[in-house]
Amino acid sequence: MTAFEIIHAGTAPNLPAPVTPKKVPHHGGEANPSGEALKAQFGAAVSRVDVVWGETSVTIDATRALDIVRWLHDDPSQSYEYLVDVTAVEFRDRELPLQMIWHLRSIKYRRFLRLKAPLPKGKPLSVPSICPVYKSADWLERECYDMFGIKFEGHPDLRRILLWEQFAEGFPLRKDFPLRGRFSRAEQLRQALSANPEARYSMEELTVADAFEELPLDMRARIRGGESTGE
Repeated sequence: MTAFEIIHAGTAPNLPAPVTPKKVPHHGGEANPSGEALKAQFGAAVSRVDVVWGETSVTIDATRALDIVRWLHDDPSQSYEYLVDVTAVEFRDRELPLQMIWHLRSIKYRRFLRLKAPLPKGKPLSVPSICPVYKSADWLERECYDMFGIKFEGHPDLRRILLWEQFAEGFPLRKDFPLRGRFSRAEQLRQALSANPEARYSMEELTVADAFEELPLDMRARIRGGESTGE
């Protein structure tokens, strides 16, 4: 077992002393050097680099997301050790694509980078999972799948994490999702009353033995395989 490596902020050589930014412009300003490095490394897979309120956003080809993230993580000149967030944005303009978004931070170089990948509507909402690079992406990608319906190819266990697996009303953070849900209040109440609350827990949490038989087959298989509470 390897020892845990402590990374201290700003330990890369030849870094200037940290200063508090002042009078940061809305657009423009000094860009994170990782933006130009990505353009040089991945060419056409990087379509634009923008600086907004002092933060650099790089728009990439969604199909190259795993390659780009792995390079940012592994390359010694980048060292993005920390995955801050995985999320998505859908705009009110129905013509605009959804945007897949990753927030990365290099503690060593004191850098923050936002990656964006447009996902055109009318096509499969799918991107490569970055779990092979960051284990912390597991639950973040599941939440994004649960709320937006974006599939992460290669994810080890892609399923809902906030809503129950039989939730049939769609994806609540999509703009076309009704505020009151797709079903009527009467139908929502009927489903809630007919549901077995014990069917939401693992084998260790079940207090009613019969509840196990009411679980979906894939969920039973996972429980039999040794899934523990909280996984």
